[in-house]
Amino acid sequence: MWPFAAETTDALSQLTSLGAAGIMGAMWLWERRQSQQRDQQLDESHARILGDRVQLDQLIEVVKTNAEAMTRLGTVQDQLIRTLEKKGG
Repeated sequence: MWPFAAETTDALSQLTSLGAAGIMGAMWLWERRQSQQRDQQLDESHARILGDRVQLDQLIEVVKTNAEAMTRLGTVQDQLIRTLEKKGG
């Protein structure tokens, strides 16, 4: 009728048959598994952060290059305006 209830009852009866030491061992195994999952998540997050840092460094370099190009363009335009004013005026 309720397959989940039957599975839960079986698991519960197996767990209670272990005794205190068995329960502590099962809890230790469960904690180790959770710890390994947390470690894996931390490793994945660290790798993502390092990848983001590389992309951010590349973006900063592009912005610097563009700022330098805009500065040079402004300088060239100023020189052009001065040259045109000398010739026209």
